[in-house]
Amino acid sequence: MLIAVAMFSCMDTAMKLLSAHYPATQVTAMRSLSSLPLLCGYMLYRGAFKGIFRIRWPMHLLRAALGIAMLTTFAFGLKSLSLAEAYSIFFIAPALITALSVWVLKEHVGRGQWVAIGVGLLGVLVVLRPEGTGFLSLGGLAILVAAACYAVSAISARVLARTDSTEAMMFWLLTLMSIGAVTLAWNIWVPVRAEHGSILMVLALSGFFGQLAITKAFSTGKASIVAPFEYTALAWGVAIDWLLWQALPDRYTLLGAAIIIASGIYLVRREAVHVESEHP
Repeated sequence: MLIAVAMFSCMDTAMKLLSAHYPATQVTAMRSLSSLPLLCGYMLYRGAFKGIFRIRWPMHLLRAALGIAMLTTFAFGLKSLSLAEAYSIFFIAPALITALSVWVLKEHVGRGQWVAIGVGLLGVLVVLRPEGTGFLSLGGLAILVAAACYAVSAISARVLARTDSTEAMMFWLLTLMSIGAVTLAWNIWVPVRAEHGSILMVLALSGFFGQLAITKAFSTGKASIVAPFEYTALAWGVAIDWLLWQALPDRYTLLGAAIIIASGIYLVRREAVHVESEHP
């Protein structure tokens, strides 16, 4: 999980760098297209293409639409927010997943978990600046929308995992996202500059190996133990912000992040008391 978080932090850094030069939908298309050849090679090596078309198409189309919306809004938010700020807001996703599981998966959520969800939302408000200068900024709202899309996608992945293989879910998510994102970005497509080739390489490799690492983490370890390590992304965000942009998070970002992380860890630990967690 630590390796996965490091890889995804590199991927998000590449997306932030690209978002300064390309439209958000094009960044989403480049993210999907860049990792797709690596995934196809991996699946050929494992012989995982067998039965690749026997899937639940409506659910895969829904996940692709959510994935496009998530990455596009995340890339848009990164234009105006630091990585640390974006991660702090995005950390609300586990709370949203828990809330959605009540209506979609019919799971039981106790009073303590609802309190933790409310505390997590309070933490988001703190990150979004209670003094008003940056309160409910477009960038902050975009990251919040990205977190909501991720939460719905995670719930749909839990449903899909009952019938479809992990490889099929990964392949069709990237393939359908590539098709959809390219279609949306076609009319506003900006020619890719040669000097951004190295950034695209980082985007492809980090996204691919990050996905492999996180899949391995949740397939070999208990989610209640593994999942909290996702929050190490904040440390990566702070370090990268400082190294590349000489920016450090303010007290509201750190306080809000601490509140959100505390509520998230409680929810993950609480879920493990009742049932073995299943990661998308």
